[in-house]
Amino acid sequence: MTVVMVQIQNTSASSAPRSVPTSADVARLAGVSRATVSYVLNKTSAVRISEPTRRRVHAAAKELGYVPHAAARSLRAGHSRMVLMPAPSIPVGPLYNQFLSELQWALGRLDYTVVQYGSVGLQGDEAARAWAELRPVAVLVPGAGLTPQGVTLLRRSGARAVVTFTPDRVEGAHSVLMDHESVGHCAGAHLYARGRRRIGVVVPDEAGLEAYSLPRLAGVRRALRGTDATLTELPLAYEEQAAVHLAARWRDLDLDAVFAYNDEYAMLLMRALQDEGVRVPEDTAVIGADDLLIGRLLRPRLSTVHIELPSGRDLAELVDRAVREPGAAPETHKVLGATVVHRDSS
Repeated sequence: MTVVMVQIQNTSASSAPRSVPTSADVARLAGVSRATVSYVLNKTSAVRISEPTRRRVHAAAKELGYVPHAAARSLRAGHSRMVLMPAPSIPVGPLYNQFLSELQWALGRLDYTVVQYGSVGLQGDEAARAWAELRPVAVLVPGAGLTPQGVTLLRRSGARAVVTFTPDRVEGAHSVLMDHESVGHCAGAHLYARGRRRIGVVVPDEAGLEAYSLPRLAGVRRALRGTDATLTELPLAYEEQAAVHLAARWRDLDLDAVFAYNDEYAMLLMRALQDEGVRVPEDTAVIGADDLLIGRLLRPRLSTVHIELPSGRDLAELVDRAVREPGAAPETHKVLGATVVHRDSS
């Protein structure tokens, strides 16, 4: 048995913790009613408060160290202002992280509190049950896995809006459909137009990326259907050694082009190909996706598919609309515009 010795300091009255300030304390210091404090600090727009009064309330709250009690506000309103965003269980790149940051900022401007929740190891309805325990007013679900039963569970627990970001619609949820097939179609059509006929497509080995990589693969197939081009699937882990092994057998594969899933995989593979003596683009054309800044800094500069993600402000307004009208029919929005940016590597 491990014994831990703890020394308890003698606490005098002067070091006793101060009582938690209340809205009544703020009201007394600012010379206003508690209702006015509530209207100001909860940003209630239905009641007009003069700007000098608002400044006095904010100054008093700051001096006392007072912050509104979120749980109490939720009880009064009948629902929370918390929007739950389960942390993605798959690797996400810089482009998606930027999109999430913009969405969180836009929701904050609408007075929602955005909470990212890690539920590692939980899937499907089990994950939905864990989210429901937090009683969010809305849940934004990236990736596949949520079922209609999970949506029902969340709605019964008080979630007024459930929004999914997936390639396919989930019954009962507002759906933002990410058209990844168009990304692959753009890449395949570009390579074919550049005279390439033996085309490889990188399919990441990382678990969870299938929802993105398989539609992109299908898009390349669609672009090449009915042509004289061939397509070869190339499983690849995002590891330097895996790229080295693939590059070592490149000449046996006899490929003259590759769509590398995204810019990060493209850079990984292109470096390995060049180390193996494969010239880009003379021997093999390379194209990625996401249009990351670092791709423009490579030599040769990386061709890519520019992806137009939905506006964070538009999605925040969708969430707000769904919260205010919980009985409205679920909306479906198809997004993810894709255009080729041709540079030196293809």
